[in-house]
Amino acid sequence: MTQAEYFVLPLHKKAAYRITSALKSGAKGVGGFFTGIPKAAVKLGRKIAQGGRELFYAFKEGDLLTKLTFVLMGAGNLFRGQVVKGLLFLAAEIAYFAYMSSFGWEYLLGLRNLGTVQRGWYFDEELGIDILRENGDNSMLILLYGILTVFVIITFAFLWHTSVMSAARAEQTVRLGKKLPKFKDDLAAMLDSGFHKTLLFLPAFGVVVFTVIPLVYMILIAFTNYDKDHQVPANLFTWIGFDNFRTMLGSGSVLAETFWGILGWTVVWAVFATFLNYILGIVLALLINKKGIKFKGFFRTLFVLAIAVPQFVSLLVMRNVLAEAGPLNVLLQETGLITSPLPFFTDTAWARVTVILVNLWIGIPHTMLITSGILMNIPDDLYEAAKIDGASPFVMFFRITMPYVIFVTTPYLITQFIGNINNFNVIYFLTGGTPATLDYYQAGKTDLLITWLYKLTVNSRDYCYASTIGILVFVICSVLSLITFRNSKSYTGEEAYQ
Repeated sequence: MTQAEYFVLPLHKKAAYRITSALKSGAKGVGGFFTGIPKAAVKLGRKIAQGGRELFYAFKEGDLLTKLTFVLMGAGNLFRGQVVKGLLFLAAEIAYFAYMSSFGWEYLLGLRNLGTVQRGWYFDEELGIDILRENGDNSMLILLYGILTVFVIITFAFLWHTSVMSAARAEQTVRLGKKLPKFKDDLAAMLDSGFHKTLLFLPAFGVVVFTVIPLVYMILIAFTNYDKDHQVPANLFTWIGFDNFRTMLGSGSVLAETFWGILGWTVVWAVFATFLNYILGIVLALLINKKGIKFKGFFRTLFVLAIAVPQFVSLLVMRNVLAEAGPLNVLLQETGLITSPLPFFTDTAWARVTVILVNLWIGIPHTMLITSGILMNIPDDLYEAAKIDGASPFVMFFRITMPYVIFVTTPYLITQFIGNINNFNVIYFLTGGTPATLDYYQAGKTDLLITWLYKLTVNSRDYCYASTIGILVFVICSVLSLITFRNSKSYTGEEAYQ
């Protein structure tokens, strides 16, 4: 449908067309997201196959020293005069086998069942008495060190491939009659052509150790029964496959009822918390930036004070103000406007509306600041041309201002929506998840998935369920953000407003 055909449609058909287009784009985005996973796997497989071909060629065409490098890392460099490089490769191989032979292999094998010997009292048939076993298996350490061992193996495989390729390059250099670079030449290259690799090594190492490995550990916990009944070191936990996901996403269990109830409220909260802040922030920015308004800097500063005050301070203050015996209820009762305290945090509907309204005080100034900068950069020529054509302020707002603002702020809007799905502070500091209910497991009526996850971890120690929720939240957030951004004009029409 062309743009001219769209404009002549009745209002209800325009709405139907937009909804249909959005559904088609969403379905296309979901399909593209999931079809992209096999493509990424195929791409990774091709790179691995390419590395295998390189190794095969190096072994087939290489001389004795290159072939020896397949067994003794660094041999091809060491015996060709690159002593320091060869010794470093050899030291890496020795360290690897020392690690694997001491305890790495044991933890790797332990990944099969996460331990078999449980601590505690057991009956010794030979002695005929109960004996306390103090040195049993620790499932948590077996899983953690097992993951670490897998990463050590991957790192060693990379270093082994690098060693073989280095030996093959050294052989080619010698065959061509060129001089082999010394260790100082390699160091000079690391500070020149390979300086980017030198700078990225430590950050990449830190990301793997402190982010990737803990994330893998957290993800794998979701496939175990590590809950309050299987606490280490006194008890063991083991693999249970996708049982936690079936329990969480199925029906008939209190966990499933809690998950779907909280998920529904989380989505409602994220929609209201994001779009109310966004729309009201734009309105506030328009009012402040309107021609004829004086003291614009003062008004901006006034609203920015809400950002300057730490968020948890504002939330705790509002929690005390809106408490049952707080200043607001006391004032309203003394003035005779109410006879009993308003249930800001004790009634489900009141509590949910309260957190949405209080969040406006925190979120609107952010949108106001961002939108103010955008509004001041919209060319005045667009408005002047629209006025000449007879456009009303209403038409100019929806045809010029909003498209421009949405185009620029779409990434911010997506970030805010995902951030509100995981908005821990507002719920935790303002309501703590209350009002409590027996219908939910370890959660209240205003809990979000992220605060429920926290309670499952800290209060009941149901780590497997918390990990399952973490994975589901990640899938929801990643799918929504990728699909929305890839179907927005900020992505498809990147140069439209340049």
